[in-house]
Amino acid sequence: MIPKLIPEQDTPFMGGDIHACPKRGHSTSFQLVDELGDGKPYAGLAFEITDYEDNVYTGRLDSTGSGKVDNHYRGALILTLSKPYQGGDEPYRDLRKRLHYPLPITELQVRAEKTRFFDKSGARTRNSHAKEPTDFYCQVEVSELVEQVAHLPPLSKRNFEPANHVLLMMRQQSTCARGESGTDMKTARRFGVGLLPNRHHVLEVRPLRSLRPVLSTANEFCALNLYQLALMSTLSYTPFGQDPDEQPVTSMKVAFPTKPTSGNWFGDALATGEEIWQVDAGQNTEKPFYPLYEDVPYSKRLEIIPFDPEYYPQVNDPGIEDRQENPANVHFLDDSKKKGGTDTQAFITHHDELFLIAIRGTNDHPWDLLRDIDAHQVPFIEGVGQAHRGFYQAAKVAYDFTTKYLDKFHSNQKLIITGHSLGGAIALLLAEMLRRRPGFSYDILLYTYGAPRAADQTFVDGASALTHHRMVNHNDPIPSVPGTQMDTKPAVMGAGLAVGFANAPLGVSVFFAGVSNLSGEAFAHHGELHHFMPVRFENGDQASILWQPGCESINQRACNELLQQKNGLPKHRAFEPSVYILNHLMVGGYIPSSWATLRRWQESHEYKRPIVTSREFKWVSDAIQSMINQLEKSSRETRPDAYRRAHQGAIDAIIAEKGNLQITRDRLATLRKVASSADVYGLLATNPQLLADTLNRWKENLANTAAEQLARTPPAVEDNEQVIAALTGGHAVGTPFHLDIDSIM
Repeated sequence: MIPKLIPEQDTPFMGGDIHACPKRGHSTSFQLVDELGDGKPYAGLAFEITDYEDNVYTGRLDSTGSGKVDNHYRGALILTLSKPYQGGDEPYRDLRKRLHYPLPITELQVRAEKTRFFDKSGARTRNSHAKEPTDFYCQVEVSELVEQVAHLPPLSKRNFEPANHVLLMMRQQSTCARGESGTDMKTARRFGVGLLPNRHHVLEVRPLRSLRPVLSTANEFCALNLYQLALMSTLSYTPFGQDPDEQPVTSMKVAFPTKPTSGNWFGDALATGEEIWQVDAGQNTEKPFYPLYEDVPYSKRLEIIPFDPEYYPQVNDPGIEDRQENPANVHFLDDSKKKGGTDTQAFITHHDELFLIAIRGTNDHPWDLLRDIDAHQVPFIEGVGQAHRGFYQAAKVAYDFTTKYLDKFHSNQKLIITGHSLGGAIALLLAEMLRRRPGFSYDILLYTYGAPRAADQTFVDGASALTHHRMVNHNDPIPSVPGTQMDTKPAVMGAGLAVGFANAPLGVSVFFAGVSNLSGEAFAHHGELHHFMPVRFENGDQASILWQPGCESINQRACNELLQQKNGLPKHRAFEPSVYILNHLMVGGYIPSSWATLRRWQESHEYKRPIVTSREFKWVSDAIQSMINQLEKSSRETRPDAYRRAHQGAIDAIIAEKGNLQITRDRLATLRKVASSADVYGLLATNPQLLADTLNRWKENLANTAAEQLARTPPAVEDNEQVIAALTGGHAVGTPFHLDIDSIM
């Protein structure tokens, strides 16, 4: 039964002249429903109705989400549901009571977060079951029914508008405010949804849901994080996209309309359920790379703080000028405009399980280049060892930015930090600074892409407890810097013995040894290496394998060639700028390789076949064995004693390299296993329903399952010479073919 309500007061407060002889006797009803046409999610909610004469009527919705007002004054009415949430659900309670930016969560918000979209895309319904029979049907959002809205998503496109003109028809409401000179009258902002008199209304409330990129918080490497964080690292190159973009912000609200930007991603698109993919303006629309998303209650999204100078005057008021906080300077770091700035750029956001911190790599700004080459070693004062001065200075700026945010919002969530290139080096130093922060114990997971060395071996040893997965793409030159010639301290090159493998099936392979740094420890890499290896076939097909080689012939050769420019060595296409630059870029290199790895590992798990086929293993294994054989031949060659004395260090390195190549071969063998669900999805594998929902959503977009050369695997055929000949461009078994492992970095 629809409850009948009477005015809360006989003599309402009126902010203007009352019409002569206002008439009563009017009756208006309404019902709140979800997108399935069901009113039960909103049953029992407290509501208020204000009529044209400012009488207020209160009540609660019945079991069908319906309410009714009888005997109200003539004219339209306004419906609101702004009662604060008073329940004991911990996440909502913590959000309402947190010290910084407490959120005015209402009962209506909590109910709307428990409903779901009829269409997974978030598009509004066109034919609701509750549309008939009714006098007036409209689609509304929580932000239209409550007073405080800065923390809620922007309005989405809808098919049936509410009676917005009603708010304009209502007389302005006045309230009393006590200022320095006494009591002042001011006009209050009207809010709510208009109802037309003597009609029954059905209000379809949009679910308060959000999408967020799925990430595993487990320290173990997984293909999911590899791919997802490649996208997030690339997003760090975009601006924040806040409008207006000024300091201080003098408007009463901000928006994030520009795409692609990190502000639009987390403050607009995902908050309204839009599946977006563009993380770089130059991406090819014919090959979008979509993240894997999960559908979550809006309050569990990756948060962008609200901006409301009236509700948060202590931090949002433009009167505090440079000290004003707004989403842009809370979530986004860009000190390029500051005097003496480092041009460091990063964004940070969080939800109830993790903090996401992404550091931008080298951009086209000249200061980035200067920071890259400022390789002087300076003490890492937060821990041990020496750090690259340029990277360290930038890391200090990122540290101040990050700790300020963590001090506001951190409550034991995981810190997931990522960065590409220069951003990867800064991310490493930042992660270790946070790990050693006095009085804190952060749980940190680090993924970097194409990062140069950031510190010396002492630092690396001291940071051994930091979980770091380091990705390197083949032919990417940046992970092999800084070289000694980039160190601003005195340095010399060692013997520089070059061993050529011109006849090997690898093409041309060169191993350099003897590089030394006389004035300090050599720069060293931190973390567990994950290396993208291309496998190219004579007919133009190609695949990509992610593995962990343990030899310098593969890890360092390409970049040492690039940096040292030894005279007389054969030129190789891997050192053409168009090749190695592409392999260093995210959109052209790391993202496709990460996507290919995810697809390959997914198929390994789904079809119960090895990550690396027997055929691929044999090809690569034979190539490595050829390198071992040639090293053995070189080490057996008779040399004059004077030559051996002059080059003993390089010769010893070659002997050690022979053992490392065997280790590398053994590591490749580990990829002959079938990928487990945890290998692919990390902790997401422990939640089968969430994993199924996430994959179903992802696979509904055909771009995510389209055939891709890099993700392909050759058929697992051992002896069929015709198939092998086809894969190798028509060559029979035993004849030379070109496996481009020599271009691996």
